[in-house]
Amino acid sequence: MWDPAQYRRFSDERSRPFFDLVGRIGAPHPAFVVDLGCGTGELTATLLDRWPDALVVGVDSSAEMVADSGRRVVPGRLHFHLTDLREWRPNRAVDVILSNAALHWVPEHPDLLPRWVQWLAPSGWLAFQVPGNDAAPSHELLGELRRSPRWRDRLDEPAGGPRVLEPADYLERLVRLGCEVDAWETTYLHVLAGQDAVLEWVKGTALRPVLAQLGGEERDEFLGDYGERLREAYPSTELGTVLPFRRLFVVAHREG
Repeated sequence: MWDPAQYRRFSDERSRPFFDLVGRIGAPHPAFVVDLGCGTGELTATLLDRWPDALVVGVDSSAEMVADSGRRVVPGRLHFHLTDLREWRPNRAVDVILSNAALHWVPEHPDLLPRWVQWLAPSGWLAFQVPGNDAAPSHELLGELRRSPRWRDRLDEPAGGPRVLEPADYLERLVRLGCEVDAWETTYLHVLAGQDAVLEWVKGTALRPVLAQLGGEERDEFLGDYGERLREAYPSTELGTVLPFRRLFVVAHREG
């Protein structure tokens, strides 16, 4: 259901949290680094410069994304696997496990934290970033439209409840697993250019499950209605369209 070209439309804005996350990982010379939910692998490939001596492995469940990542493979240095991150297993201890904007698609990911910490080598690092936007107008309007009489019998109902925990909840869980934890949140104010900029943004992420179920005139009708609601919630200005985007960050260091 993923479209690498659409996702790449706002690559500068989407990549910044990745570098903010990686910048807080204190591993000096890791030998084995894993990126869970690596997408197209463009950001994963930058880890080769950050850690020149590391073997880097990217894992993603999207055939479209992994196919796009194939041109970035570096034999002996960078590899990608088409696997659900819930199913993938390492064959050795991992020095750094990171995940950027992926775990919110896995509702049970908090229950996987003990497994990932167990995989870490002594003094290993687990770092992840997830959107915290369930209460944002973009998501609330999408949910209202999906539940409306026109669409509620046509579209699958997404899982209820928040898709991510609050930073303090992640901190508590990981401290109990024996980690030193740094957890924080940042709200980025993205200034987006172009017509229906917020609609184009969500086409690359939150709207993908809807677009996968609709086609033709139905797709156009849904996008037209949703786009009108987004224009009211995020009006265009002479500066562009401002999209506040909240993200949650967690960096856990396993005590050696």
